[in-house]
Amino acid sequence: MRRTGVRAAVAATAAAVMTGVMAGVVGCSGGALADDRPGGAGAEAAAELLREAAGRLAVAGTSRASTSMAMATGGTRIVIRGEGVYDYRRQRGELRVTLPEEPAGRALRRPITELLTPGAVFLKNRGEGVPEDKWVRVDAGDSADGNLVTGGATDPLAAAELLRGTRRAEYRGTVDFAGTQVRRYEGVAHLGDAAARARAGWQQGLRAAAKGFASAEVPFDVYLDGHGRIRKVRQEFSFLNEARRTVVVTSTMTLYDFGAPVDVRLPEAADIFAGRIAPQ
Repeated sequence: MRRTGVRAAVAATAAAVMTGVMAGVVGCSGGALADDRPGGAGAEAAAELLREAAGRLAVAGTSRASTSMAMATGGTRIVIRGEGVYDYRRQRGELRVTLPEEPAGRALRRPITELLTPGAVFLKNRGEGVPEDKWVRVDAGDSADGNLVTGGATDPLAAAELLRGTRRAEYRGTVDFAGTQVRRYEGVAHLGDAAARARAGWQQGLRAAAKGFASAEVPFDVYLDGHGRIRKVRQEFSFLNEARRTVVVTSTMTLYDFGAPVDVRLPEAADIFAGRIAPQ
């Protein structure tokens, strides 16, 4: 399922949603966080804190996750939502991704189940041409966006690994998040920098994304709790559509219920679809 460009991966996702088919779419724990003064040393401390966010999730172990991905195409705004769990130590998660509803309120199709891993995403209920009991595997290196948007949801740990490429960040104050005081940071990460610093398994996908998107720079907003854990992150990815115009895909992820039980099992080889997928 190789894509020749990120516009093919993302535009195919948008087109599929429109027709009812999904495309192959810190501080010390318990202590104060780093110096958050705007500018100067405070700005660099904030950037370094964000580069460590993926490691803080590994310390947290597990959590539940909510995701949304939004883009505008043909004058229509499309939003794809997901709910699931993630094991940051085993580096795998499971999401149920729900497509938008038709104007009449009838769902376009059943939710898609996605199993997330560093090198690949597995999708069930993928669409026409795939048996109901089979999974479709999309390797990060075979997707021009590194699987950051292909499945309609960004892998939570991939979003954290991307922050290793933070080039600049500024502290924007504290806000209440579901009864917890969190600190908001705004900045820009670079996909190439993230690939160079990422843990093994994440590098290939981030390198592919750095080449495939219209811009390797990813603006973001991040909210960290007192343990340096991501509670919410919003990232913007840019690609060129068929008219060579820049389209922005906004991915938002919320993490909660840290320590929740998680048991994600990847499909056996016999359960992975090896046939030809119907054109979208």
